[in-house]
Amino acid sequence: MKKQKWIILATAAGLLATTGASAAGLIEKVTGQLRGDISVTVNGEQTELHPVYIDGKAYIPVRDAAEAFGYGIAWNQKQLDLTSKQTPPAEEAGYITTSGVVASATANADGGVRLEVLGTGQNPWIVLTADAKTTIAGADGKKLAAGDLKAGMHVIAEYGPIVAKSYPGQSHAASVNVTAERLVKEQAVYTVEKADGGWRIQFSELKDGVETPALTLQSGKETRLVDKEGRAADWTQIKPGTPVRAYYGPTITEGQVAALDTVVVLERQPTAEQIAAYREIAWKLVPAEQLPHLLTKKEEAQVAVIEPDSAGIMPADEAAKKRIEAIKAAGGKLIAVYYSTDQDALIGPLTIVFDPETEKLLGYFIRR
Repeated sequence: MKKQKWIILATAAGLLATTGASAAGLIEKVTGQLRGDISVTVNGEQTELHPVYIDGKAYIPVRDAAEAFGYGIAWNQKQLDLTSKQTPPAEEAGYITTSGVVASATANADGGVRLEVLGTGQNPWIVLTADAKTTIAGADGKKLAAGDLKAGMHVIAEYGPIVAKSYPGQSHAASVNVTAERLVKEQAVYTVEKADGGWRIQFSELKDGVETPALTLQSGKETRLVDKEGRAADWTQIKPGTPVRAYYGPTITEGQVAALDTVVVLERQPTAEQIAAYREIAWKLVPAEQLPHLLTKKEEAQVAVIEPDSAGIMPADEAAKKRIEAIKAAGGKLIAVYYSTDQDALIGPLTIVFDPETEKLLGYFIRR
């Protein structure tokens, strides 16, 4: 970290230095008023400094001011050098790393790609923007473009160090290295059992009107089982009929058996009619001062069924907080509706959270 150093040139209109030094031709007699009734605070702490007012401007002694601000002072007839005496702050945090699968890849208008990554590390669920500034490479080491990234790829990405406090967090990807490309299967599980030191799940298809096993996936030590928000799930949650999204392969044996990379346990999705109704409810709950900032149209807002204990929820008030706890205790769900705004770069998107039963506002996801 570079040493901080301030240089203040001493001119006829400069600071009043109480050093006793002078420069011929630059000194003239002035009349001022010492204001003992006005105090100076530094970082909220009171000092013994009091300003002198000359021609309507406030002046404070350099030596005393430097001490109050934690600076050393060196003086010669041409300039004042103020050098920080405080321990330099630590170096900026480096990039954050995640390793996982790309759950979705959506092209942005500016040519970048919005990547939803379910992975390991500090943020198991993160949205990264990859663009022309991002270093991207394939498994063979060859350079890729942001547009080459797609759902199902297993990646190791570096991002940050700034991460928006939205949920999921959002950041810019400094680098993305594709390590493998998985196949994706999103369907209800047909069978599930413990086998070969792990778990085995099967998917089926209709043949002559009969459900028949069509694909078998085997978990291993590196297989991750998570919910839609990247949080670790338990294999006992998976039963016949449980909807999941499986990332597997890419190698498949002749018996239609492949290795599992990641399994995402999915909530049952609301119907189109329910989604439309939720959008109407959420639109009415958007704060009036936020309406001019919305970029997402009412009919295009993303709707999600979320857990009451989802990280990042900020209750609207004490009553909402108690209601969220009651819903959690009862095993219920909340509805979250997401809106992009023209303030996203500064404070992140707006997310409305409400009770699907009462249709009342419960809170928002914390913005940056």
